[in-house]
Amino acid sequence: MELLVFGHAGAKVLIFPTRGARFYEYEQLRMVDQIRDKLDAGVFQLYCLDSVDTESFYCFWAHPKGRLERHQRYEDYVMQEVFPLMDRRNPNPCVISHGCSFGAYHACNFAFRYPWKFKKLLALSGRYDLTQPVEYFADLLDGYYADDVYYHMPSHYIPNLDDERYLQPLREMDIHFVIGAEDPFLDNNRRLSDALWQKGIANQLHVWSDRAHRGYYWRRMVPLYL
Repeated sequence: MELLVFGHAGAKVLIFPTRGARFYEYEQLRMVDQIRDKLDAGVFQLYCLDSVDTESFYCFWAHPKGRLERHQRYEDYVMQEVFPLMDRRNPNPCVISHGCSFGAYHACNFAFRYPWKFKKLLALSGRYDLTQPVEYFADLLDGYYADDVYYHMPSHYIPNLDDERYLQPLREMDIHFVIGAEDPFLDNNRRLSDALWQKGIANQLHVWSDRAHRGYYWRRMVPLYL
């Protein structure tokens, strides 16, 4: 697995790429340029990850259980290899989970499954229920449902979460969802935001005009919310 690191110090930002994209996407989208001053000043250090989406959720020839197993290996990689790498390079205790589009799903799911590892979540234009078909976006699990699906869908497990080991660090996390008013996943964002509030987990839902689901908008969002 390859990754890119930008910056020398500061809060560590773990960045998940969009659907099937590579570790250099964030740089190619000119997102890095939007916060260059903060990178140079040691405010942020970016860790831009690669993805295995085409081997997991978007590997449609594989059985859904196999897709989830492949995603679990990716999760193991992030938690067992990337986090130790970040800790060796930078002792700053603040880690921010961040992504756009499908990367926002990953950012959210990782932050909510391991809330003691993160201080902040910034999820732009995300989808948090991969089983719900919306517009031309299909159910990525083809109707398959089991525990391994439930525990990877934030929209499913957050409403039922009652374990204080998870709730307390989530209540301490700075959580931001950003979504376009015409984005097909707006309702999903609202439902997840409401479910968090019902658990006493503060969060901010920022709704932009238009669909706001591309680099032009994300470049404007990142300096405002990161």
